[in-house]
Amino acid sequence: MSLLELDDYIIRSMSIGAVFSDFVGRILSLDFHRNDDLLVTASEDDSVRLYDIANAKLLKTTYHKKHGTDRICFTHHPSSVICSSRYNLESTGESLRYLSMYDNRCLRYFKGHKQRVVSLCMSPINDSFISGSVDHSARIWDLRVNACQGILRLRGRPTVAYDQQGLVFAVAMEGGAIKLFDSRSYDRGPFDTFLVGGDTAEVCDIKFSNDGKSMLLTTTNNNIYVLDAYGGEKQFGFSLEPSPGTTIEATFTPDGKYVVAGSGSGTMHAWSIEQRIEVASWSSHIGAPWCLKWAPRRAMFAAASTVLTFWIPNTSNPKSENGGSYAAAGAHPQPHFY
Repeated sequence: MSLLELDDYIIRSMSIGAVFSDFVGRILSLDFHRNDDLLVTASEDDSVRLYDIANAKLLKTTYHKKHGTDRICFTHHPSSVICSSRYNLESTGESLRYLSMYDNRCLRYFKGHKQRVVSLCMSPINDSFISGSVDHSARIWDLRVNACQGILRLRGRPTVAYDQQGLVFAVAMEGGAIKLFDSRSYDRGPFDTFLVGGDTAEVCDIKFSNDGKSMLLTTTNNNIYVLDAYGGEKQFGFSLEPSPGTTIEATFTPDGKYVVAGSGSGTMHAWSIEQRIEVASWSSHIGAPWCLKWAPRRAMFAAASTVLTFWIPNTSNPKSENGGSYAAAGAHPQPHFY
């Protein structure tokens, strides 16, 4: 379904189209490829799983017992990813790995962080990527080089994100401060800094809208904010039910018109940015969604806890195929349905 057709009716019709439940433990992160119909997940069972989202099909599973898996994101190539480690960080320093899903090889180790990486983002325009760690640093890397290209020393738990044009990256730090850097001259320091409207909780997730005009922030005290990306003014915000020991994630729709977020109660909510009202809510059926992202080119989002679910508009008959159990929400086995 074309993203241009998204409206309140389509958003309200979203329901579970496919379920994958063969994970052991939580799914820690997931990412969609920008240009291909692919999704990748990293989970507590040390696995990386690759999915064809057009056919709701699990394509490949690889296991990484030595380093574990944590944060994950696609590179520009559809069969390669960057994955952060959970084990042996202090002894090896191998905090990040460049992995080939095609032949299950590690193409490169990136050494630097000695503690867990909690935020990871690939540049949309070149081979650069950024990582944020609980070691109070954000590091800039290049896929082609083992060594770190730049270090930002920060207070607290840094969260990082590139804008969709790759010209700017944001770093959130202790006290709710957001710093914006020119990705071509970050060594000159931030060109702008703003605070999240009096909320001093740490930001655990940042996303830019596709047009670069808005930023979506999720804080550790379960507040969600939409900010003007140029001046930092708060457009609106809302609070969600907490879940002990669990952070939640929110996502823009690709057209930037809606925000979808999970909550600690297991309920998911959708808000219209233009109207500044809630337009839909659903039970996630999987408890508090630890991960939540909207597909870049589809009327579809993925929500995950210990189970992975694909959500689509409820427009066809139930079906089952290729490892994903399709619910009554309906999902079509043909390519390009979502």
